[in-house]
Amino acid sequence: MKIEDQFRVDVPVDEAWKVLLDVERIAPCMPGAQLQEVEGDEYRGIVKVKVGPITAQYKGVAKIVEADESTHKVVLHAEGRDTRGQGTASATVTATLTPDGDGTIVAIDTDLNVTGKVAQFGRGVMADVSSKLLGQFAQNLERDVLRGDSTSALSETAPAPSAATDAGPGMGTTAAPATAATTGPRKIDSPEAEHIDLLDSAGGAVAKRVIPIVIAVVALLTLRSLRKRRKRKRAGDQA
Repeated sequence: MKIEDQFRVDVPVDEAWKVLLDVERIAPCMPGAQLQEVEGDEYRGIVKVKVGPITAQYKGVAKIVEADESTHKVVLHAEGRDTRGQGTASATVTATLTPDGDGTIVAIDTDLNVTGKVAQFGRGVMADVSSKLLGQFAQNLERDVLRGDSTSALSETAPAPSAATDAGPGMGTTAAPATAATTGPRKIDSPEAEHIDLLDSAGGAVAKRVIPIVIAVVALLTLRSLRKRRKRKRAGDQA
C-alpha cells in the first residue's frame, strides 16, 4: 500500500539533510523503534507494536539505497519479520526535503507491504497511524536532536570516515576503520523501545475495527481456560 505524509522541522534544509542521514541519532526518535547494531551500511533493530492485548515485534534491517544531496532526496529500504513468525513487513521510504522559510518540509512517500496481524487494518487505518507516528517522530526530533545549536550538535555526532574515504589532515591513516570493519556488527547501546499502541495512535477509526477482534480473542482465551479447568476437574474426579 502507498502512504504519503509530511512533517516540518525548524532548521534549514542543508542542516535537516545532515540530521536525517544520521540514522543512529534519529532512530530513538521513532516510536517503537530500537536500533541494535550497525554493519557497513546496514542498520539492524526491532520495531514493537500492539493492539490491546495483542503484541508483535519485528526484527529486521534498514539500508539507505539512494541519497542525492543535490535534490535532497533519500530512499531507504527496510524489511523485517515478526519474531514469532506471524507476519512480515517491508517498506521503501522516499523522503524529499524542501525549504520552507527558515525550516524544512520533509515529504514522506512510503510503499508498505505488511502480512500477518497488522495487515488486517487496511490502508485507511495504516495511513492514520503513519500520520500520528510521524507527528510524534517530528516532535521527538525537535526536542531531542534539533534543540539548541544544531550545527554544533551535528559536528559532535558526525560519523567517522569509512575505510573507503581518505582521512583528512590530522585524522591518521585508514587502518583503524578497516580493522573495525573486520570485527563484525557494531552493537548500539540504546534504550529498549516501548510498543506502539495502535489503538492510541489511530483512535476511533482503528478502535471500531479492532475492539470486536480483541473481544473475540479474549472470549476465545476465556473459553480455552474454562475447558482446561473442566478437563483437570474431570481428571481429578476420576482419580
